[in-house]
Amino acid sequence: MHARAIAATTTALLGAVAVLMPTSALAGGIGGEPPLVIAHRGASAYAPENTLAAVDEAAERDIEWVENDVQRTKDGELVVLHDDNLRRTTDVEEVFPDRAPWKVKDFTTAEIARLDAGSWFGPEYAGTRVPTLEQYLRRVERHHQKLLLEIKNPVLYPGIEQQTLKVLGNEGWLDRKHVGTRLIVQSFSADSIRTVHALKPSVRTGFLGTPSVAELPAYSEFTDLINPSHGSISTGWVAAVHAFTGAHGSPLEVFAWTVDKASDARRVAGYGVDGIISNKPDAVREAVQDG
Repeated sequence: MHARAIAATTTALLGAVAVLMPTSALAGGIGGEPPLVIAHRGASAYAPENTLAAVDEAAERDIEWVENDVQRTKDGELVVLHDDNLRRTTDVEEVFPDRAPWKVKDFTTAEIARLDAGSWFGPEYAGTRVPTLEQYLRRVERHHQKLLLEIKNPVLYPGIEQQTLKVLGNEGWLDRKHVGTRLIVQSFSADSIRTVHALKPSVRTGFLGTPSVAELPAYSEFTDLINPSHGSISTGWVAAVHAFTGAHGSPLEVFAWTVDKASDARRVAGYGVDGIISNKPDAVREAVQDG
């Protein structure tokens, strides 16, 4: 059947189901369990985002999953940072005042290691550094956590997918245990995720966005999750996503981002999402577990 016809049929059937479903019930995702809670950039409401301190804060709150962002330096190393420049979360303008616009790709790993990535958040975090991907993986491993890794701005960094997989492999993150239950690689770029799937089919992948139901058959060929902004979804859309089988033979899952309010957490849990990405993961977990 043509993809558009499949999508139309799925939407019609699931729309009828959605009308009968009590949206106030926090039924969770496909298995009926409360949604997973993922610490966005680590527990970034409590420590500087994407730092080892944020990983530690997530672990202190017994948050099993952490999310991070990967960029590449001038000398080809991978570092954990959300923005493609260093201004917002480091003191780069003070340390290197003549290097505007302070893009990550224009600085070496050693130069970035000199920067303070914590004082902007609070004086107690002064001296916190931007971690390399290796350092970040080792800290996540120390806490026996799981990782939702985002390949950020892949168009700026040709070949970053293969490089990311190499680092993951070198750090022991591509064995059966990790790829089976502890690792997901995601991106806003469908091409990037398609590349990851082609290079390492065993790795679970997620697409960041809210594609139409008609587009889902194409995405399901190379991804396992569709991860939308929480304000862009509905019960019917989540149910439609679940109706498709992903690249590893299981129903497509949905992780919604970025949810910090208890009311929003309960709302999207009622939609049936499988995961919620939050800066305040402990508060969100309490909201969805208590209903």
